[in-house]
Amino acid sequence: MNLLDGTGPVMNDQDQMLKTAQAEFAAATTPADLENAKARFLGKSGLVTELLKGMAALPVEQKKTRGAEINVLKAGIEAALTARRQALADAELALQLKAEALDVSLPGRQRGSGGLHPITRAMARIEAIFGSMGFDVADGPEIENDWFNFTALNTPADHPARSMHDTFYVENGHVLRTHTSPMQIRYAVQHVKRHAGLIAAGQAMPEIRVIAPGRTYRVDSDATHSPMFHQVEGLWVGTNISFKDLKSVYVNFLQQFFETTEMEIRFRPSYFPFTEPSAEIDMMFATGPLKGRWLEVSGAGQVHPQVIRNMGLDPETYIGFAFGSGIDRLAMLRYGVSDLRQFFDGDLRFLAQFQ
Repeated sequence: MNLLDGTGPVMNDQDQMLKTAQAEFAAATTPADLENAKARFLGKSGLVTELLKGMAALPVEQKKTRGAEINVLKAGIEAALTARRQALADAELALQLKAEALDVSLPGRQRGSGGLHPITRAMARIEAIFGSMGFDVADGPEIENDWFNFTALNTPADHPARSMHDTFYVENGHVLRTHTSPMQIRYAVQHVKRHAGLIAAGQAMPEIRVIAPGRTYRVDSDATHSPMFHQVEGLWVGTNISFKDLKSVYVNFLQQFFETTEMEIRFRPSYFPFTEPSAEIDMMFATGPLKGRWLEVSGAGQVHPQVIRNMGLDPETYIGFAFGSGIDRLAMLRYGVSDLRQFFDGDLRFLAQFQ
């Protein structure tokens, strides 16, 4: 009987069995092939297992010697099996690394950093400029009631701004604010309450000097208008505030915002229900692509006496000016943007230019 044909154990064939196992393991090209080869030698019916079973028929004095020999054979086969498993794993890893190889000469992939939206940048710049001139910054609700959005600002019931076609109305007569002027009234009313003692004693209260930047809403949409847009309203009320102060403040603001004094600024007579007299403010650059073109940038005027009364003040004692400017319009002029809608499309290719 021969050990390799499985018909019986012949110890002289032990070295041959080890060589055969090593050869079959080496011929295995996949883990599955290797496991099949392993079963031939170390499985439940494998050749080594059969050798161990055959020991039962040996005399006692031979079992110790034969057992040691078989253990040496088994250890050799297991070592060959382990070596081949590692070789197959190394080969698989090498293939994977080759497939996923990186060209280290290429620039690394970095996560892009975010930045401020151009409207946010413009708004922060506006707040900083007016802050340097002593103006507070006020913020308030975007859903307003009729009093603060219309009535307190001397806007009559038949004014076009109250039309359903021009304003977003919500429940109970509330509206999405059509301007940030309601914050002028809210701020002024609170300011008057804080200094009611001075007013009652016939003394002048501290001046009201505030800007109100924020989102506003109107039923309008085209290249230069959006249903949602940003405005900044300004208010300065005291005992001796005139158009001269309005001109000085706003001219200074425009020169700082656009970082140039090479511009012309004019005040055109106009009409607003909350100011009297009223004016449109236009500007014209002396250089650049918009050179020689008058551009409307704000509406302004002396605060209407009725609006002063609605603040809780006497218009015979207190006077002031107000203005309202479109932040989006100012940003378009500063950054050279021709279509307002680009600010709100969320196109990173456009927005990345401002970072």
